[in-house]
Formats: sequence, structure tokens, C-alpha cells
Amino acid sequence: MNNRVIIFDTTLRDGEQSPGASLNVYEKLEIARQLEKLKVDVIEAGFPVSSPGQFEAVQRISAEVNAVIAGLARAKEIDIKTAYEALREAKRFRIHTFIGTSDIHVNGKFGDDRYGKTLSEKRKTVLKMAQDAVAYAKTFTNDVEFSAEDAGRTDIVYLSEIIEAAIEAGATTVNIPDTTGYTFPWEFGAKIAELKKRIKNINKAIISVHCHDDLGLAVANSLSGIENGARQVECTINGIGERAGNASLEEVVVALKVREDICKYHTKIRTEEIYNTSKMVSSFTGIIVQPNKAIVGENAFAHESGIHQDGMLKNRQTYEIMTPDSVGVNKTKIVLGRHSGRHGLKSRLHELGYKLNEKELQTVYEKFLDLADKKKEVFDEDLRILMGDQAHNIKEERFELEYIHVIMGTNSIPTATVKIKSGQSYIQESATGDGAVDACFNAIERALDIKSNLESYNVRSVTSGRQAMGEVIVRIRENENSFTGRGVSTDVIEASAKAYLQALNQRQFFIETKEEQENFNRSLSDLSQAV
Repeated sequence: MNNRVIIFDTTLRDGEQSPGASLNVYEKLEIARQLEKLKVDVIEAGFPVSSPGQFEAVQRISAEVNAVIAGLARAKEIDIKTAYEALREAKRFRIHTFIGTSDIHVNGKFGDDRYGKTLSEKRKTVLKMAQDAVAYAKTFTNDVEFSAEDAGRTDIVYLSEIIEAAIEAGATTVNIPDTTGYTFPWEFGAKIAELKKRIKNINKAIISVHCHDDLGLAVANSLSGIENGARQVECTINGIGERAGNASLEEVVVALKVREDICKYHTKIRTEEIYNTSKMVSSFTGIIVQPNKAIVGENAFAHESGIHQDGMLKNRQTYEIMTPDSVGVNKTKIVLGRHSGRHGLKSRLHELGYKLNEKELQTVYEKFLDLADKKKEVFDEDLRILMGDQAHNIKEERFELEYIHVIMGTNSIPTATVKIKSGQSYIQESATGDGAVDACFNAIERALDIKSNLESYNVRSVTSGRQAMGEVIVRIRENENSFTGRGVSTDVIEASAKAYLQALNQRQFFIETKEEQENFNRSLSDLSQAV
């Protein structure tokens, strides 16, 4: 047990904070179920106090997933109470509270004189806030985690004091985050080792590390932390997260497994589920895994050089330090077609990590048959794309594309006609543009009487061949808010129209939920007065 490393997955909280990676409740629940299948120890499901959607997601995951579920909370009573309300149905749950501890954070976040006039006074206030927060969280659960935000840049003496105080107040896990990805591996490892020496009650808590990848060192720092006494690693699938992202779960776990000759540490992770989990997260978030990404990239087990190919044919170990199947990469692609039944589709989707009820299966099956008529053969990647498309249709869309018709040619002006369902009515409009996609967007804007600022437009082929599925991701901006849409089809023009409409749906949903957010904030204010 002394050498087992706890895997704390924060894909649904820190990972979701990646720009454009917003997940709905259905998507979060599907990912949480897959993380449970992966055998993650702790799933940080969200930040309940931040929005009604976050609260609902944590609540649903708590009720339906058996792993330890964690909710994030600032060192404030209202945050902690709200986290408890969202987590209370879980079989096992953890309240994770945090506060900034570096001089930059203390002076920046607690600059007001009410926290103290000098840095020394402010530090004392922050320490007391941390201690009180842990003690309050302890009234709801015995499993309390405390994070010293920006610990990587925090003075070691003060960091030791606040961690010791948090443990004294009841923290069972103490997290040392390299929040800004600032430290080098030897520097971060030395900090963990020094904390173990300085803190008298450190044996009463598990040391955790949470490293960001701003300098590309998140995994290296996490491994250095383990080597120097940390027994929990906070990470995300595909390394997604704020700015440059977090330590990649798959890289940390597989590194420990492959190098067990020198690393005598192990996890409970079922590595054969890594690839499926990676693909699901990529499909739902729309964040593409770069081809050369370690472990899960498309090129991770590809060999082009003649020398490499020759060596591989003679002995795979010449150029591969792990087998593809050890991380769930199946070279045998399952192919379904128009004659495949619901049972075969359901079985394959289950193997890929998706859980559907009969109503959801019927919806996906109809889309599958439509795709099979166009493609003849439907591969695993097509199914993942279908599931990503299905996830976005779980909540009622305000605008739905009924049909699109485009006229274009070398010597003609591109013209698009769209028919959109809005509520119980239908709107049809036509427009011209600089190209087919521009004409489609103009027609949609004319039909809905909306003008938006297109911030980015990305298109890629997600499967191979002439009948490949195309995925389009668009981002629109309105004032300080960005909204992302994703569309998939064997026709890139249709995918573009779907993506643009989905972004507009996100915008409309944001407008309509402003009032809901205000009501949520008022209820939090009432709860704050009660506690």
C-alpha cells in the first residue's frame, strides 16, 4: 500500500476549463462512467457553487457512479455547503477546498486591507481561512482535501505552516499544486521532500500533486513528486485543462507501468481502457488529440521508416516499449454496415464505453442507418462521432436544421437555402456568400435574424476514405463570451451548418439561463445567510 499511487482524475473539472471544452450533464455522466470503468480512484466531478449546470452534473454523477466523487470549493462556507449538497447522494465523497498561498496570490486575491495591511498579516488571515474551511468541510465528511494554490511558487516556510494547520484541522489529503507549471522536476521533487521533513503531522495525510504543463513538464513533475513522497496524482485524460493543460493521466500511469524496473509504484488503473477513454473525451470536448501524442495519438504505434519497419517485423520490442493492446489500441477495426442490427450496434458501443437506454439507442440507431447508407461501412471512429453528436442533442435545441441546399460552381455565385425549425415553426431563407460555407452561415443568420462574430472555423476528416466523416468546429464571440459548436457529416457543408447552428444554440441557451443563474445566486445568498 505504501507504494500505491492514487489517481485523482480532474477531467470533468479542470479539464473542462479548457477553452471550448464545455460539457453538458449527459456528456459528463458518460465520461464519469468510463472513468469508473478505467478504475480511477477519485473523480473530481465539478465546482458545484459555480453554476446550476455544474451543481446538477456533480449531483447526477454522485448518484450514479461508485468511485469516490469530489467537488471543488473555495475556502468559503457557501462553497463548501453547496459542494456537500451536490455530493450528498454519493456512496463515497470528498470535499476539496483550496486557497491561494504564494505571495503573488496572497497580495493579488487578498489585497484589500480587511485581510491585513502587510504581507505577514495577510498570510495569517489566509492560514486562518484555510484552517476554518477544512474544519467546516470536516463536519460533512471525513474525506477532506486541502490545496495550497500556486504551491510551486509559495515560500517553503509558509507552505509548511499552512499545510500543517490544514492537517491539524482535519485534512486527510494535502495537495501541492504547481498551478502555473513553473517548477522544474528536480525543484518540485525537492519541495515535496522538504515538506515531508518540515511538517510534523504529515504522516496523518496523503500528499497529492497537481501539475500544469505550461513548460511541458507536468508529467515529469508529477513523477518527481511521487519519487519524493507523493501518493496521489491529480491528472486529466489527454492532459486537457487550463492553458497548456494538466499532467496526462495516461502518460503518468503507463510510465509507472513500463518502468516498473526502476519505479516501484503502481496504480489500480485498467490500462486497457485508456484508449477508449481518450477517444470519448476527445469526441465530447471536440479537443483533437495530436497525432504524435504519447500513448493515445494516432502515430503512437505507427512506423514509417524502413529501418523501423524492418526491426518491427523481426521483433516488435525493437521499437515499441509497450504493446498497443496494453492501452486498448485494437488494430482489428470492427466494421458495421446497413445490415447490422440494434443488438450489434449496442454491443459495440458498450465495448467503446457508452451506456445507452432504449430511447437513446433508437435515436443513435436511426443516425447509424442513415450513415451506413452513405458510407457502406461504419467504423469505430464513426460511432464515436455519432455518440458525440448524440450528446449535444440530449438537451432540447432551440434551432434545428431541417435541410440545406447549396448551388455553387466555378462561374456562379454560391447560394445557400436553409430551412430551420424554431420551436413549432419553420423558417426558410436563402443567401449568397464568398463560398458555400459563407453562404450557409449568411442564410442561417438571415433566417434567425442574428448576426454573430465568427471567431474560428476548423474542419478535419475523422475517418479515412472518400466517404469519410467530416467534423467542423466553430467558435463565435459575443462581447466577452465565446460559444462553440460542433457538427459532423459525410458532407462538410452540412457539418458546417450544424456546427454553426449548435454555436447559436449555445448562445441562446446562455441568454435563457442568465435568469436561472441569477435565481441560483439568490438561493446561494439565502443559503449563505443560513450557514
